[in-house]
Order: sequence, then C-alpha cells, then structure tokens
Amino acid sequence: METRNIEALRHSCSHIMAGAVKKLYPEAKLGIGPAIENGFYYDFDIPRGLKEEDLARIEKLMRQIVKEGQPFIHEEWDSERASDFFRKQGEKYKLELIKDLSSAKVSIYKHDDFVDLCKGPHLGSTKEVKYFKLLSTAGAYWKGLETNPQLVRIYGTAFFTKDELDKHLNQIEEAKARDHRKLGPLLRLFDIYHDESGAGLVFYLERGAVLRRIIEDWEIKEHLKRDYQLVVTPNILESKLWARSGHLDYYKELMYLIEDEQVSYAVKPMNCPGHMLIYKSKIRSYRDLPLRLFELGTVYRKEKSGVLHGLLRLRGFTQDDAHIFCRQPQLEQEIGGVLQFIKEAMAKFGFSDFNAELSTRPESFIGKEETWEKAEQILERILKAQNLSYRVCRGEGAFYGPKIDIKLNDALGRSWQCATVQLDFSLPSRFGLYYIDEKGQKQTPIMIHRVILGSLERFLATLIEHYKGAFPLWLAPLQVKVLSLKTSCIDYANRVSSALKEEFRVEADVREETLSKKIREAQIEKVPFIVVVGEKEIEDNTVNVRTRQGKQLGAMKIEEFAGLMRSELARSE
Repeated sequence: METRNIEALRHSCSHIMAGAVKKLYPEAKLGIGPAIENGFYYDFDIPRGLKEEDLARIEKLMRQIVKEGQPFIHEEWDSERASDFFRKQGEKYKLELIKDLSSAKVSIYKHDDFVDLCKGPHLGSTKEVKYFKLLSTAGAYWKGLETNPQLVRIYGTAFFTKDELDKHLNQIEEAKARDHRKLGPLLRLFDIYHDESGAGLVFYLERGAVLRRIIEDWEIKEHLKRDYQLVVTPNILESKLWARSGHLDYYKELMYLIEDEQVSYAVKPMNCPGHMLIYKSKIRSYRDLPLRLFELGTVYRKEKSGVLHGLLRLRGFTQDDAHIFCRQPQLEQEIGGVLQFIKEAMAKFGFSDFNAELSTRPESFIGKEETWEKAEQILERILKAQNLSYRVCRGEGAFYGPKIDIKLNDALGRSWQCATVQLDFSLPSRFGLYYIDEKGQKQTPIMIHRVILGSLERFLATLIEHYKGAFPLWLAPLQVKVLSLKTSCIDYANRVSSALKEEFRVEADVREETLSKKIREAQIEKVPFIVVVGEKEIEDNTVNVRTRQGKQLGAMKIEEFAGLMRSELARSE
C-alpha cells in the first residue's frame, strides 16, 4: 500500500526542478529548496534572472527526468568531502550551509548527476513524482536578510493524484479572482499609490470609505452597548513614554521617530500607552473597574518594503483597539466576554469557521516568569471553557504578555489573522497605575489588550476575498443602482433614486449608454440590486428589479421593492 508522505513528494519535486534548472542554466548557483504548505520552492542565484515564460521550459525537462525514473540516493559524507565537492562546483551557498552545520557528517541526496546537500525526506525515485506544476517566480534574499544577495525563487506544487492537483490549481485561480489587491481598485474601494505617495499607505476611494464607515459605525454601537468608553489619543507622543512602556527596547526598529525643539517624539505603533495615560487622568476606585477604553486608533509601523502586501501588511492602519483594566476576580469574566464578542462579530460578518492560537512567553520579555505562567494558565482555562479549538505557539507572545489569536477561515478555507486578546500584568506597574480597593489601599489593576476585527484594513481584505467583493446587502457600499432605459426616462430614474435614498445607498445611472452596458457595469461593480426604469415603468409607476447574479425579480411598486430590501436587511440583524 502506498505511503502518502506529501512532504517527501514535494521535497523530491523541488530536487527534480533544481536538477532541471542546473541542466538548462549551468551557471545557476543553488540555494535551498524545502517543501512548504501546499507546495515547494527552490532558490537560485542566476545572473540572467528568470521570467515566468522560462517555467514551461523547466517543467518540460522535469517531466523527462520523471519519465526516466532516476532513483534518489541518500549518502552521508564527511564535511571535508562535502566542502571540497561543492567548492569545485562553485556552490558558495552550499559551502556556507555546511559551515553553519558545524557537523562532522552531512546528509547528501543524489539523482542522476544532480547532487544536493539535504536532510530529506525523499521518495524512492523520480518516477513517483507524477502530478506537479510550476507556479511562479519571485525574488528572495538569501537567508531572508536584505543585506544578502537577492536570489530567484521558483514556486511549485505537487500532489499524489491528478484530481488533487487540479483541485488545487482551480483554487489558485479562484484565489486570483478574489485577490483584494485587484478587486479594491476595480470596485472603487481603495488604492495604494506606491510611486507617488509611498508604499504601504492606503487611500480609501468613494465606496471603500463608505464600507469602512459602515464597519466603524457598527463597531462603535456594539462597544457602547457593552459598556466600553470611546476615547481618542494623539498620533505622536514623546519618546520617553515609549521608553517607559518598553517599546523603545523591543519595538524601536518598527517605529517612526521625530525630533522637534530638541524633544524626541514617536509616531504611535500602538494605542496602549495613550490609554494608560487616560486611566491615570483621575483616581480610580475598585467600583470603577472593569474600565473598558475603546479607540479606532490609527497606528504607523516602519515595515520593510519587501514585506508589504496590499491591505494585509501596511505601514499605516487602524485598529479597533480596546484596553480593559480590571481586578483579578474579574479577569476570566472579562476575557470570556471578549471571546463572546468575537464570536458574535464573526457571525455578523459571515464567518462561521474559526479557531484560536495561544502564544506563550517569548525569549525577550518583561515581568516575572511566574506571572507569565499564571497568565498563560488563565488564558488556556478560558479557551477550554469557551469550547474553542486551539493550538499552542511556544515563544510567540507579545513582550509584555501571552495572547490568544483568532484565525478566520474564509470561503476557500484559507486562514486569516483577526482578533487578538493579550493578558498583561506588567505595563500597569510600569506606568504606576492603581485603584483604591475596599480597604482604601492602592492596588495595581490587570490590563487586557484586545481587538475584535483587528486591523480594519486587514479585515477589509478578508471581507473582499471572502465575498469576492459581492458583499451582503447590509455591508454593500452601494445597495441599489437605478438605470434609465432612455433619455425620456431620466427624470423618473432620478425620482426613484431620491425616494430610495431616504433609507438605502443608491445611485442613478442616467448616462446615454445602452441598457446592456449599464447592467453589465453594475454587475461588475457587484451592486446587490439593479433597478431598470423605462416608459412601461413610468406608465405603471413601478420599477423592474434584478439581482447582481442576473435573477429577474420583475416589476413592482417602489414601496414593494423597499419592503423587499427591508426584509433582507432585517435578516442580517
């Protein structure tokens, strides 16, 4: 019976690809070629570079190597022999890897005349690698460091069956069709003008600004309903505040620093220090706790240009940030309430499938180890009480406390980072926060950092790709488009539009274009309802309604159509 080791399959395919590249481009120097989630890659130093059209040539030779059924042979060489071999081949990156290993023996895999430094695993021979596809090329710095040479990375994928490969390739095409970076400008949601305004800075276009306001208004209403207090803090604060919080020690490389009148300032990368100053603005009693401060706070982080990616990785973004100051006995109820809020928010926006990650103490941290252990145990206990499936991510907590990250699964089953809940026993002490307890004594509150949707920009990217830009009616920035059939219908189209605007988001398209073109454009814009008015509708005082999917709902009175929309909106409440 076949053993389906998908990692071995993909790792073997990466070696077949590397062997083909060396045959076609003998001057190429080898980097590394691991199996990764859903595929594999290999990095090459090729002076001439590679283009997408070169992949077909490489893939053709790979299929010939597969057909030949060359065995994968594993050998162990002493490091001196391996170094001598790769030195003669001019493989400087392999020599560097051997040096990094500091081992007397190194693992070698061979097929045909291709020899690679590799720990495996691999299949028995190349003939077992039948269903594969090279996907794309990209630039990648050697060892991920910008100071190192930039190599050419070739991505590919491989599966044990043709059906699995076809399914994956179809999903890739569907993901391309959902790409928020393409849909954003097309649907007039957002754009990023890299060359003119700077990379990683988003401009909300007319419909994206409306969509953002819909989300913000919903968030403010829901937070006020849960007894959060709405606050706003400055975008720049003196650097001494960030030194007190620890950000200058642990986060400085991601901060924008400013000097003015011999005073150092930092553009805020986080909202928490500002909220702590608000907490300190008056004496707090135990009766004031829990105190929940909420802000739609825009922050800026000095991300490297190579990691920027649409709305998912920006230099400026807005968080639905809140900090809850509470006493120890209130802790589990407050975190449980946050997790329940997250569940309700996910249901509201159409996400039924999500899970959690618990991130524990990193190597560099503030506070005491025993406090960290207590905080981690509390979070784990709450996750279990909430029946949330989770995995533990060792060493990936924030420098001031452990955290729970919520990962959404979208319509294609892809995972997206969303909400975060962080438990902090350290920063309140650093800022001298206290409350007066029942005995009149000063006590230090515990601080919960949390976001529900996370970065609004990242969440908007998630929504765009989840819905493919066809948002549910309550979220659609434009809910109805009224189309005039001919010039004589313009006045009636405008009257219909004005009547509907009292309740809904409506535009009238009264251009002198063909009706088919207007309908096609409205469908491309993914407007939920398209209303057509001609002379027949004028005569009957009706509108002719269709959906963005092309379903004909037929003629109806304006109030009847408005009632239909009200009913659909009510279902999203």
